[in-house]
Amino acid sequence: MKKSTGPGRSRGATPDARGKKRPQTAGGRPAKAAQRTQDAAPRRDRDRLAAPRGSARPAPPANERAAPRVVPAQPAPPAAPKVEIVAVAEDREGQRLDNFLAGRLKGVPKSLVYRICRTGEVRVNGRRAKPDQRLAAGDEVRIPPVRVAERSPDAPPPDTQLERIEAAIIHEDRDFLVIDKPAGIASHGGSGISFGAIELLRAARPRDTLELVHRLDRDTSGVLVLARKRSALTALQTEIREGRVEKRYLALIESALPQARLLVDAPLRKSVLQGGERMVRVDDEGKPSRSRFSEVERYADASLVEVALETGRTHQIRVHAQHIGHALAGDEKYGDRTFNKTMRERGLKRLFLHAARFQFEIGERSYAFSAPLAPELAGVLDTLKGGRK
Repeated sequence: MKKSTGPGRSRGATPDARGKKRPQTAGGRPAKAAQRTQDAAPRRDRDRLAAPRGSARPAPPANERAAPRVVPAQPAPPAAPKVEIVAVAEDREGQRLDNFLAGRLKGVPKSLVYRICRTGEVRVNGRRAKPDQRLAAGDEVRIPPVRVAERSPDAPPPDTQLERIEAAIIHEDRDFLVIDKPAGIASHGGSGISFGAIELLRAARPRDTLELVHRLDRDTSGVLVLARKRSALTALQTEIREGRVEKRYLALIESALPQARLLVDAPLRKSVLQGGERMVRVDDEGKPSRSRFSEVERYADASLVEVALETGRTHQIRVHAQHIGHALAGDEKYGDRTFNKTMRERGLKRLFLHAARFQFEIGERSYAFSAPLAPELAGVLDTLKGGRK
């Protein structure tokens, strides 16, 4: 009789239930079971590596795992803007460069238009050009790439403003539309101003093609002319450049003129301060500027005068009046503080400057537009008449 070896010592085979001998491993386990254990080890290692650290939870079965997150494709970025070379059309003959650029670069502020001209990025026929340069048909304008942040559509003007600007219309025909612009409304929108006269009129008359022929300061009231056709615009602007348009203003000045009629011939130079504010001063290096002052009525400490412009520079009447020592009443930029205080006590609440008459001829047609003195200014004169000399 053979002696059996103790467990763990066997190097042979053990009989199964049917009496057959099964091969054993050194550890005493059946060989197939050991193979299954070895096959399962790599799977446990893979599961352990796939599971997050610190988690004893096994990975869910494949059919229960979350579907992979689908990231929507992003649209391709818009193509970078490119330099444009634009030929000036015949109907743009005589247009200022800054206005031409404003029409091409919709939504770009005027300050940016001036900057790209100043830095030489804009060229006319390959040369640097100033914003006020007049273009000729066939000129080639280099327009640099300009990025403008997309804006949501602007809200329409309030109905009250539309009604006010409609009520200000004093003349319209096939060529021109003329308004008696109220003080406080700018000629056009811009920095901090949503709607000027031109934007309001375009909103009120959406089927019309309207363009400003000239401009009035925001605080100046009176005749403002707009063109309804490009041909009318260029024809009238030519008359203005040639000095064949008669423009007359009414203004209240400090004290009295040294003589009943006075010609002020003093060149003016415009500059822009750091904050963007425009200032004009008399300067020998400036542009020729001529204003004719005529006394209309004299009061105790002020005079009503009519001013005829031979040139049309920015702030021309205001700076010329300051230059001769007779500043305009209510002028916070160029006026006299003490005089302004006195006029406020007389009821003046704005700049006393009114565009009273605008007259010209085109071909065989003559035009003459006039606007009566604004009621708030007429009321100040009524107060002053009590102390009239």
